[in-house]
Amino acid sequence: MRALLLIPVAVAGFALAGCGTPTTAANRGLESIHQPVVARTDYAIDVDASQDGIAPAEDRRLSAWLDAMRIAYGDRITVDGGTGTAHAAVAGIVARYGLLLGDTPPVTAGAVPDGMIRVIVSRSTASVTGCPDWSTISRPYVDGSTDSNYGCATNSNLAAMVADPQDLVAGRHGPATLSTRASVRALKAYDDLVPTGLAGTVAPIATGGKQ
Repeated sequence: MRALLLIPVAVAGFALAGCGTPTTAANRGLESIHQPVVARTDYAIDVDASQDGIAPAEDRRLSAWLDAMRIAYGDRITVDGGTGTAHAAVAGIVARYGLLLGDTPPVTAGAVPDGMIRVIVSRSTASVTGCPDWSTISRPYVDGSTDSNYGCATNSNLAAMVADPQDLVAGRHGPATLSTRASVRALKAYDDLVPTGLAGTVAPIATGGKQ
C-alpha cells in the first residue's frame, strides 16, 4: 500500500541583526537590538504522476492536503521531480488558491520515488524574541546609547503585519520600469474626490405612523 509522505524539515532561522545581543551601553546607534527573526518550515507530500499529469484521484488528494494546510499568500509551493506536464497540473491546482508555483524546490529528506512528484509547501513566520525588554530602566544615557526596549513595538508590529516574512530576508525587486503617472493615480483620484459633506446634511422627514 502506498503511504502518504509528509515531511516536516528542520526550521531555518534568519536574524536581521548581527549575531549575538550587544549590551545596551554598546548600542549607540538608532537600530534596535531586537530584530525580527524569520523561520521557515517545509512540508511535503508525494503524488503519483504520469506523462499526462496526475490522476484525478491524486488531484483530489492533493487539494485536500492543501486545504488542510490552509495555504494562503506567503506560502511558497514548489514541485520536485516529474515532467513539465505534471508540474502544469500542480500549477493548475495551486492557481485555485490564488497562488503561483515556484521554480526552485528546497532540499527535502529522501529521494523522490520513481513515478511520483513531491509537492512542497514552504511556510515562513516572523517574530521578535526578547520583547518587551525592561532589563534596564529608562534614564538618560550620557554615552548616546538607546534603551533596552527601544524598537520592540515597531519591530514586533512589522513582524506581525508583513504578508510574506521572506521579504524581511531578501526583499523584493520592483518593476524594471516605474510609471510615475500610474503610481500617483490613486492619490489623484482621492484628491479630486468631492467631500460628501460639502453640500450639508439633509435631515430625513418622517411621514405617516404614530408619534
